[in-house]
Amino acid sequence: MFTKIFEPGKIGNLEIKNRLIVPPMLSEYAAEDGRLTERYIRYYEEKAKGGWGLIIAEDNAIEPRGAGFKNIAGLWSDELMEEHKELVERVHKAGAKIAVQVYHAGREASSEIMGMRPVAPSAIQDPTQSETPVELTTEEVKELVEKFAQAIRRCKEAGYDAIELHGAHGYLINQFVSPFSNKRTDAYGGNLMNRLRFPLEIIARAKELVGDEFPIIYRISADELVEGGLTIEDTKVISQVLEQSGVAAIHASAGVYKSGAIVSAPTAIRTAVFSDYAKEIRKVVNIPVFAVNKIIYPHVAESILKEGKADFVAMGRASTADPQFPNKVREGRLDEIIFCIGCRQGCQWRIAQQNPVSCLVNPLTGKEGEYELKEAEVNKKVMVIGGGPVGMEAAIIAAKRGHDVTLYDKSDKLGGQWLLAAIPPGKELLNTFTVWQKGELDRSGVKVVLNTEVTKEFVEQANPDEIILASGAAPIIPGIPGAGKAHVYTANDVLLGKVDLVDPAVVIGGGLVGAETAEHIAVHNRKTSIVEMRPEIAADMEPASKQFLMESLKRNEVTAYVNSKVLEITDTHVIIETEKGQQSLPASLVVLAIGSKSNNALASELEDKYSIKVIGDAAVVGKALEGINLAYKTALAI
Repeated sequence: MFTKIFEPGKIGNLEIKNRLIVPPMLSEYAAEDGRLTERYIRYYEEKAKGGWGLIIAEDNAIEPRGAGFKNIAGLWSDELMEEHKELVERVHKAGAKIAVQVYHAGREASSEIMGMRPVAPSAIQDPTQSETPVELTTEEVKELVEKFAQAIRRCKEAGYDAIELHGAHGYLINQFVSPFSNKRTDAYGGNLMNRLRFPLEIIARAKELVGDEFPIIYRISADELVEGGLTIEDTKVISQVLEQSGVAAIHASAGVYKSGAIVSAPTAIRTAVFSDYAKEIRKVVNIPVFAVNKIIYPHVAESILKEGKADFVAMGRASTADPQFPNKVREGRLDEIIFCIGCRQGCQWRIAQQNPVSCLVNPLTGKEGEYELKEAEVNKKVMVIGGGPVGMEAAIIAAKRGHDVTLYDKSDKLGGQWLLAAIPPGKELLNTFTVWQKGELDRSGVKVVLNTEVTKEFVEQANPDEIILASGAAPIIPGIPGAGKAHVYTANDVLLGKVDLVDPAVVIGGGLVGAETAEHIAVHNRKTSIVEMRPEIAADMEPASKQFLMESLKRNEVTAYVNSKVLEITDTHVIIETEKGQQSLPASLVVLAIGSKSNNALASELEDKYSIKVIGDAAVVGKALEGINLAYKTALAI
């Protein structure tokens, strides 16, 4: 079936072995002085070994004040290039081509990062930033043209196969091209061709230094998705001008910082959300066009190419979740692919917090040299209690190290509360991880025992050498008057389908679970309200995912009462105390979603006699990202 994605392709004169690209996606693995680290190099080397055709290394700044993040690679000095040469050499040796993204953050940088106020085409503050940038003089613009060109010269000399000019996502080049951010009236503003002058001069000067044959890819925001910003009709014209200037390919993304929630689309957003932009650009140019953003499945990548929407498919988070993705597809090992679930917890959320990238579904991301999966010196009998994602991860890794592993769960199916997380609208993608884990349990030889309550006596009979307790958490039942009434259920009950949905419904608790449960009820045509003691709904949720959740709650007319306390649940109402006084909310269904408490009583019964490790929610109720990472480390230590 997969014929198009493994066809060779060309970008200019550069031959690529297949149509699968790793797009630039910030890792924050570089050093603060701009140098590449071993971690950075190894991260890309692993992708090269995985069979990707072209890798584009992320956000390499042309000058220190162009760095929008603390740990960004630098191209501003010849002295920084030795490590780049090593990166290129190791990626080539592993069988891939490699380009590097050349960038300047412009007004998306900050004094906090750089120690100086950012610069931009105009003194227009970005809606998401806290500082108004300094407007560049005409002479300073020309200096930046030269800095870009010299950085590109360094890239060619280091051995890179191509460069990508970052003209998207609200960074400096995009700021010049866009009327949303460029209000100049000199030669670099005022009309479309003047606004394009900055990137066109960079391209022309770079070609003077590196020649016409060195491929320059241009990443573009096909639609900025903001008021007064560039649209796809603008971009089709811009793409034709770029082709005439000698650009070798167009990388069709979309969005800027203000519309950034969709740039790396979260779980709830549809597959291949930007692919139609690539299709529109491809109609008007004769150079290759890349499709990008939430392309997860190989079947979708193949379909995009067969339909002619794009010439190459860029799969950033897919490559982070599973660097071996191309090899597994080519070898027919589709069941073994670790699919990205669009959670953004380990990538975009951590980047925004100035932390290095990790991955919820793949703890090896960024730790390729740290987590060495090798045979254990002594093979042990390992009992894993709890079949949620954390318990399954621990069991898989322990078994791969050669231990005799048995996984126990008291329910009739694996997945734990992760199964519930996949039930609200748009969250179905989470099930791909459960399916993969179940397959890995089988492939690694883990024995699975369901419908079994593990007690102290049971453990004594099994007599394991090691115990991993991943028994999760249980819903908290509050001491609210009326909480025991027949029409009161937990969010778990609702999501498990144990409850007939009726309206009106009141969800008590507006955290992640409560908000998503309320959305689930409302989407199924039931009038729903949320009562939350804190001042906001879903306060601890990843920001982009939260944005689309809140839009859904509004669209489905869910009423939220924040800074509010439940006083009593009656047979027909929920009595609450709000900032405006007491209110009585009609309620035929009441759902409790005020949190969970660790389920770890067994640990205290066993710790004196057995070697036991408590992980995941059984230790501390938290996020799956941390729980799965700890499970991996715990199993490595046995």
